[in-house]
Amino acid sequence: MPGTVPLAFFLILSGAAVGSFLAAWADRLPRGESIVGPRSCCRSCGGQIGWRDLVPVLSWLWLGGRCRGCGAAIPKRLFYAEVAGMALAILAVWVAQSPAHMVLGAVWLWVLMGLVLCDLAAFRLPDGLTGLLFLTGLGLAWEDPVRDLPGAVVGAIAGAGAFWTLRICYRTLRGREGLGLGDVKLMAGIGAGLGAMALPVVTLVAAMLAIGVAGIMALRRRTRPEGDLAIAFGAYLAAAAALVWIWPLL
Repeated sequence: MPGTVPLAFFLILSGAAVGSFLAAWADRLPRGESIVGPRSCCRSCGGQIGWRDLVPVLSWLWLGGRCRGCGAAIPKRLFYAEVAGMALAILAVWVAQSPAHMVLGAVWLWVLMGLVLCDLAAFRLPDGLTGLLFLTGLGLAWEDPVRDLPGAVVGAIAGAGAFWTLRICYRTLRGREGLGLGDVKLMAGIGAGLGAMALPVVTLVAAMLAIGVAGIMALRRRTRPEGDLAIAFGAYLAAAAALVWIWPLL
């Protein structure tokens, strides 16, 4: 698309910073730390990380993946998240049908990635991310010439309502929680972004991903878990939503 090259480069470069931010959010979430403070520091020596060591991707490569102060290894997942943020932006640019679609698509994929990281790290889906997913979903519906905002609202209600019903039924039958409210809010955002008709496909793909990953992990460990296995299903739902959104655009 003519005239969108600067915007595309901006989104791709921003993707690394967004990935770094989302990885930091997921890293702090299990400890109950705020994402806005304190400043980033090394988990090994406690030293604060200077601005020159916070440049996404480049700082990790320059330092060889180690802390400048103590030499302790920096978790590779932080670097991978920065690269993934750029990759998702490239994908959004590639499939974009308009400048607005490019921006909304990048934000949609970034938010889904953040939800995956947070759920895998702490079995939590932050309200800030699920709320942004819902708003971005409405934006995608508004920008799409085929869909409309009333349809997006119907999709959100269908997604949230279906998983709310599953949550109540599970708690009634088993006497405990099986799905959190975060999953309900997540499905509202997915329903807004993809529409009600896509929800069964998203759920099926998420289930297949979860079963596949669980099977691979079981084979690697060569053990069978005793009792019920806790699964961060929200992460698989978010990943499935990204796949279902991207696939028709490729």
